[in-house]
Amino acid sequence: MRILILGTFLSSAVGTRAVSEDLGERLAASGWSVTMRSRARARTARLLDTVVSAWRRRRDYSVGLVDVFSGRAFILAEAACWTLRRAKKPYILAVHGGALPAFARRWPRRVRRLVESAAVVVTPSRYLASELGPFRAPIHIVPNPISLERYPYRVRTAPRPCLIWLRSFHRVYDPVLACHVLARLSRDYPEARLVMIGPDKGDGTLKRVHGAIEALGLGGRVELPGPIAKSDVPRWLSGSDIFLNTTFIDNAPVSVLEAQACGLGVVSTNAGGLPHMLADGQDALLVPDRDPDALAAAVRRILTEPGLGERLSNGGRTRAANHDWELVLPMWRRLFHTLALREAS
Repeated sequence: MRILILGTFLSSAVGTRAVSEDLGERLAASGWSVTMRSRARARTARLLDTVVSAWRRRRDYSVGLVDVFSGRAFILAEAACWTLRRAKKPYILAVHGGALPAFARRWPRRVRRLVESAAVVVTPSRYLASELGPFRAPIHIVPNPISLERYPYRVRTAPRPCLIWLRSFHRVYDPVLACHVLARLSRDYPEARLVMIGPDKGDGTLKRVHGAIEALGLGGRVELPGPIAKSDVPRWLSGSDIFLNTTFIDNAPVSVLEAQACGLGVVSTNAGGLPHMLADGQDALLVPDRDPDALAAAVRRILTEPGLGERLSNGGRTRAANHDWELVLPMWRRLFHTLALREAS
């Protein structure tokens, strides 16, 4: 099988790793011919590399896969698909991102035109499948995957007030809210600590986090190691007991799955696709509002309610196991093979 994967692959530069990047490497390791574009950091250079590669290398692949996100990233997907159509290549769209439903409401014609042009549309969540259903049916659900064996599991039978936050420092993930949660917990748990990990997206959010730490008197309680390698994520997660997810736009975050795989108790807002992904009280605690008091109260429940930490650990590990690459990779293989056979017939 010869495939071309088009998206944004900047793991070596910014630390954030796309699911399709892992997918391409796993398929290549199994003997498939896989081309991935683009690793260019500048947006214009990435767009040019995507289009040029899709056209010039059209004899090197038979099927394409295109990552689709909202905002300016949507333009890259449109350009990639336009080129694939000119090259007469079938392609799969992999739609991501909690902001895509709002984008689709603002630009319905663009979204409909793009999803209708694809041979197959895939999403990692029931949330996006439902939201985009009016534009295209069916939409196949292929979960975001993790390698379960890389995440050491520890049941949190007696959780400590050791919190971790793991996302990009960007306003949509609201890391400042995590600081306010810690400030409230510190009143009852002076030993409470928070680790905040992720790359700076450059919108001023990281600066606001530093300001909140100073204003709330959290110096010495918050650790900011910056971006880390994907291979280091399990080690950092294992040092904490509670994972805090403060986002107000989200879909099916891999970071939450990683925390569950390690047995952390997850406390999260119920933004976007999170209620479709998590079961409140079984494998996570979902808070309806981005309210620091409500989030802190949920953390206190894990620290004080008998058996809750253990239940969330066990439920989270079970959830994560259903996202293991051993289960997800065969789904992708079947999609590519089915599409190739359809085009050949």
